[in-house]
Amino acid sequence: MSPRQNPFSRFLDKTAPPQGITLIILAIAIGATTGLAAVFFIKLIHAIQYFCYAFLPHLFPALGFWTYLIIPVIGGLLVGPLILMAQEAKGHGVPEVMQALILHGGRIRARVAAAKIVASALCIGTGGSAGREGPIVQVGSALGSSLGQILNLSDERIRNMVACGAAAGIAATFNAPIAGVIFAIEVLLSGLQVRAFGNVVIAAVSSSIVSRVFLGTRPAFEVPIYTMISPLSILLYLALGLLAALVGIMFIRMLDFSERVFDGWDFPQVFKPAVGAFGLGLIGLSYMFIPGIAVPESVSQSDNPVLQALPHMYGSGFEFIGTALQGGGGLWILLLLVFLKPLATSFTLGSGNSGGVFAPSLFIGAMFGGAMGQLFALWFPGISGPPGAYALVGMAAVFSATARAPLTAMLIVFEMSNDYLIILPLMVAGVTACYFAQWLHPESIYTLKLSKRGIRFSEGRDMDIMQGVSVSEVMKVKPVTIHMDKPLPELMALFQSSNILGFPVMKDYYKLHGIVTLQDIHKLQSQEGFSPRGMTVKDVSIENPITVFPDEPIWVAIQKMAPRDLARLPVIDRDGSGTLLGVISRSDILRAYDVGIVRKQRGQIVEGQLSLRSLKENGFVEFVLKEEDNCNRALVMDLPLPQTVNLVSVRRGGKIIIPRGHTRLQSGDVITVFGKLDDVNKLQDLLNSCEIRRSPE
Repeated sequence: MSPRQNPFSRFLDKTAPPQGITLIILAIAIGATTGLAAVFFIKLIHAIQYFCYAFLPHLFPALGFWTYLIIPVIGGLLVGPLILMAQEAKGHGVPEVMQALILHGGRIRARVAAAKIVASALCIGTGGSAGREGPIVQVGSALGSSLGQILNLSDERIRNMVACGAAAGIAATFNAPIAGVIFAIEVLLSGLQVRAFGNVVIAAVSSSIVSRVFLGTRPAFEVPIYTMISPLSILLYLALGLLAALVGIMFIRMLDFSERVFDGWDFPQVFKPAVGAFGLGLIGLSYMFIPGIAVPESVSQSDNPVLQALPHMYGSGFEFIGTALQGGGGLWILLLLVFLKPLATSFTLGSGNSGGVFAPSLFIGAMFGGAMGQLFALWFPGISGPPGAYALVGMAAVFSATARAPLTAMLIVFEMSNDYLIILPLMVAGVTACYFAQWLHPESIYTLKLSKRGIRFSEGRDMDIMQGVSVSEVMKVKPVTIHMDKPLPELMALFQSSNILGFPVMKDYYKLHGIVTLQDIHKLQSQEGFSPRGMTVKDVSIENPITVFPDEPIWVAIQKMAPRDLARLPVIDRDGSGTLLGVISRSDILRAYDVGIVRKQRGQIVEGQLSLRSLKENGFVEFVLKEEDNCNRALVMDLPLPQTVNLVSVRRGGKIIIPRGHTRLQSGDVITVFGKLDDVNKLQDLLNSCEIRRSPE
């Protein structure tokens, strides 16, 4: 059924309810459904854990400790076929949601939700070292995306629904609605979008209400009230944040190495999760023979004795996190788990098993913080405070270092512990860990997986798109200029007549001398005793300005503009002569992103069209229509297109237009043509060289 024939979409079109009310209702529906899915998912994990580690050992007592090796392998064998059914269910899921948000308009296949729940429940339930939050984020996102697609919403609305589902997943899994909202905004949307904020909040609240009805209202961890016993304690938390950045980077690199090894291994994909589970089982089996690993009953918070009996790196590990938060656990066991948990998670997720990295990051942080807290208590007993406080802060610091989401880290630890008095150390350690890790390792645990696919994000945009468009494709080739010997009043008149805020300053007809902006003039005018009499443009211009070359990618221009927030850059010839070729401005860069989007979409469209690709003389070409082009403002029917060339699409203002005869071209349009390459490559020159008849507007 096409979107036009969809009864739900048709009902929405006929009734035309207020937009705000519609989105609120959808947010509530997504939140409640995701909350129910989270409850089912958590209950399913517990049921599988009980069956595997309580019922089966009772039924087959001869298995003994071998249970910790056999059960994970069986789980891996069951997960393998599910991953083949939906490749998006492989790994920790959040990168796939990010990719769908940025590149595919938020569109996620509906089958991903079912495959992710079953695969992750089998993985975690059988002992896989992974968290449940990543799967629920992906499930909630898939539910939101599916609902948006059913109702035939726009890409922007579908992205909003995806963010609602992600926030609802975090809120339901951790009983932390505020952290769920911040996670969706900070990690997925890459910044605050006011229009999306309200719906995301409503989805998180409705999801949290549903989960509390079935799972209870108590926080994930019952933590004593911790406070700083001395102002100097903040220095210890600062040191904890710096060291946590190193631990977070270690986790990122271990997981990345494991993924590269398993992805490059010529072995059937369906069996790789079982191989990873075998490695996990060896770690767990060996760990159980280490003296002193039992959880002291006085500090155990688990209501499930089955979970207490598992190796501490199995599953999400929340039970032993509770031990560390209360100051329990031996120093050497905590330090050992700082290395064993990321190793176990790397075997689990790197091999293709399904689960999240959120909980493992929290576990590693709690172990590291608890160990450092015990060391600080030995070294600085007068200012350190209880070790459990450092375990709590360590959770936020390591997650902040791995995910580059300090706000989410602070708030989720605060909501999971209900301890406000520790918020200042949380802020210091979390932000420190985030920025130090960013400096040492630019990619987060989520974006690293995408960067290996050639997708790099910054502020919610794919930066590789900006690498694929050159400056020459979007620059203004006939900019307004002024000679350096012109009098200053003539410059002021040019500002007024052109409404342009900056001009290249020429030393002759071709060579660039500098650049002058209206802001520079205003600064001079504000100085006492300023008089324009006798002054020339040379006196107020900036010599040797920052420039770019025409063959450089747009991303280079962005990097050069950013430090001083420049609005435009001169484009000069690379031969060193200083010849001005054009000017590139911020509006040109926005057009460049449209060019890249069209180019990437075209590449995806033609990927499977082997018949066209096999004809090497045919191909697609895009170009940006400029103000000075002869075909600007012309109708498509008036263009002298060769018979071997077809005008495919026009991208304008972020929207794709299918060109018809009466479509009028405008400056800034990204035009895509297909046909014989010899003719296509000459098309722009042809359109600029000939006189085009313009039909009346």
